Amino acid sequence: MMQQPFRQQPRSVRLRRTALAAVLAVGSVGAMSGTAQAAPENDGPHYTAGAPGSGDEYFPYAGNGGYDVLHYSLALRYSPPADPAVLQGHLSGVATITLRATQDLQSLNFDLRGLGVTSVRVDGKDVEHSTANGSDAGWSQVQDDANRIWELAIGLQPKLRAGHKSTIVIEYEGTTGRPLDPTGALYGWVTTADGAMVVNEPDGAPTWYPVNDDPEDKATYTFRITVPEGKTAVANGLPAGRPTTKAGWTTWTWRASDQMASYLSTATVGDFVLSEEDGARGLPIINAIDAGVTGAALHETKAALALQPKMINFLEGLFGRYPFEAFGAIVDDDSVDYALETQTRPVYSGVADETTVVHELAHQWFGDAVSPSDWQDIWLNEGWATYVEWLWAEHQGTATMPGQFTDAVAYLDANNRWALNIADPGRDNLFTGQVYVRGAAALYALRAKIGDAAFLAGARSWLSRYRDSTATTEDFQAVMEKASGQQLDAFFDDWLRQGDRPAMP
Repeated sequence: MMQQPFRQQPRSVRLRRTALAAVLAVGSVGAMSGTAQAAPENDGPHYTAGAPGSGDEYFPYAGNGGYDVLHYSLALRYSPPADPAVLQGHLSGVATITLRATQDLQSLNFDLRGLGVTSVRVDGKDVEHSTANGSDAGWSQVQDDANRIWELAIGLQPKLRAGHKSTIVIEYEGTTGRPLDPTGALYGWVTTADGAMVVNEPDGAPTWYPVNDDPEDKATYTFRITVPEGKTAVANGLPAGRPTTKAGWTTWTWRASDQMASYLSTATVGDFVLSEEDGARGLPIINAIDAGVTGAALHETKAALALQPKMINFLEGLFGRYPFEAFGAIVDDDSVDYALETQTRPVYSGVADETTVVHELAHQWFGDAVSPSDWQDIWLNEGWATYVEWLWAEHQGTATMPGQFTDAVAYLDANNRWALNIADPGRDNLFTGQVYVRGAAALYALRAKIGDAAFLAGARSWLSRYRDSTATTEDFQAVMEKASGQQLDAFFDDWLRQGDRPAMP
């Protein structure tokens, strides 16, 4: 996600679902190669409910336990607002989820908010709706005290053995609006006058499909998005064939074959004009610019997007080959000041400027290919993306690295911004300026301490070792210690955690 330089813009304080903890006792799915495996009767005590949360300290009930999603196939049908003054649409979907059990399961959960389930099938068998939360058979939707839907719980009959695959088909629908986190920031399926801007970080994916919303559970995706004729739907990955139109509705199909965390998925809808060019080695770069982006904003956007091939070449020279099958941009005309590194196709609101584009491109390596194990490690995303902004500005001759570091230190000196521990900033501060700027400054200081060769070798080793996976601050420190041959406890403590200004390099 892009943060305006040296401007504090806190975002995303997610509601704690502690009120649900006692209720969310159910959830699961089941089978091997599409057929559930009945367990011997004496195996019963080994079967348990999958955990109703991932255990992340900031979002303990985002994500679920007991299974690993392999693939999401999402068939969506969306009606944008009939009246642009009333920003409500209607979304219906069929989610076909292929997963593998990681424990012996009697039930499991999916995250789903604000949408009503109409049917569930497990390995081709209909599952009955149950009004009793926690039933070993049947499905139910668990709600909080404000009657907002948070979880879909599914009992499994027959139960599912660890290591076996299962396919679950969930049909659902509901009215879409403009979801807000407690700070008032938009996220998830954000209804716009001409469609929807879909941006999930950190836990907005459940506003539009049932999901294991944990960055550690990456999966591949297929999107089939049906919208009124004339509208364009853009998602991650590559288009699968040409759009088809029937009876006034057009279906757009996209396939994302790279492993992807759910917070990076998108299915944005609008009045987009698509264009494509090739990057290095024929890499498809697909851009979608909303027809409502005009004038100076359009001029700046086109100029910035024209630099994408050059930016990719520059970053490949530093960090290794671009990690995915495609790149590009979605530039919406919504008035929200927003940019997010949705995998292979970042979303920008209003305009895509050069600094923001290189920031979101950097995230394809730092945040998308290697994602944070827990949200407290977000500085590994935003610190690196900000540091890459500095590298690109120096490469373009518009600023120097020492000059930008000096500006960052001045920002952090003001109002004692060193006080925030960016290795554990708290939910309220996930996207505050210190996470970005102190993170980038720490990387600058680390490079000065261990030298260019060790720093770049460590960065490449980090990306290679944890690609398509997740990692922590401690993992990053260990990689840099191995690359440099230095013990870095004191350095990481001073530059990330301590509240005092560290010694300058």
